[in-house]
Amino acid sequence: MVNIGSAISGIENARNHTEVRIGTAARAMIAAMVAIMLGGATIFVVGFSHSDLLHAAAHDVRHAAGFPCH
Repeated sequence: MVNIGSAISGIENARNHTEVRIGTAARAMIAAMVAIMLGGATIFVVGFSHSDLLHAAAHDVRHAAGFPCH
């Protein structure tokens, strides 16, 4: 004989576990998008900066990372 209370409890636990996984994936996606946008904005601002110090630093980091630029 199946205990209805434990069956309902098991369904609720499975549903709650699924919601946690979906929430975690959504948070990870939001964090990744924010990081990409922040990184892109930083590269854009520093790369087109009129300050020679900022531009030279970005240029040196680009070479150190192995990206050719000229």
